[in-house]
Amino acid sequence: MAIFTKGQFTGDDWHRLDDADAAQDHALLTLAQWQARSQEFAGLTIGILLEPGVRVEDVGDLSRFSLIALDFPKYTDGRGFSMARQLRALGFAGEIRAVGNVLFDQLQLMARCGFDSFEITHDATLRLLESGRRPDITTFYQPGLGAEAPAGTRPWIRKRAG
Repeated sequence: MAIFTKGQFTGDDWHRLDDADAAQDHALLTLAQWQARSQEFAGLTIGILLEPGVRVEDVGDLSRFSLIALDFPKYTDGRGFSMARQLRALGFAGEIRAVGNVLFDQLQLMARCGFDSFEITHDATLRLLESGRRPDITTFYQPGLGAEAPAGTRPWIRKRAG
């Protein structure tokens, strides 16, 4: 697996644990593992992997995690986009990583929802990124996180009523 962040591939310090594995730093836990074993990980740097449909408000103290990985089991499952945005709205300032079926065309839109890093396993996406290609949409209709076109420069945007 390749981790893509800040426009480049990086190493990955995080590892997933089996249920029998001992607690260790930089463990990426499932929600079930966290709920069953949270006391074992006191004082350690940990992350959590959330499946689609988990209510992020129900996870608990988000500041406990340095990384929250959101799973995309299929490229058509967009719940992770909403979950990332909700995490940012709740004040989560750590790394949000997209894992699973992450495609090239989604990267820029994922970043606009709050993702910082991407676990890339899709061969075509890997080839495009390794060759230096980057998603390059520069103007968006809807606001998001990150850089935006200055107010008044998007004539097609809906004006406020009144």
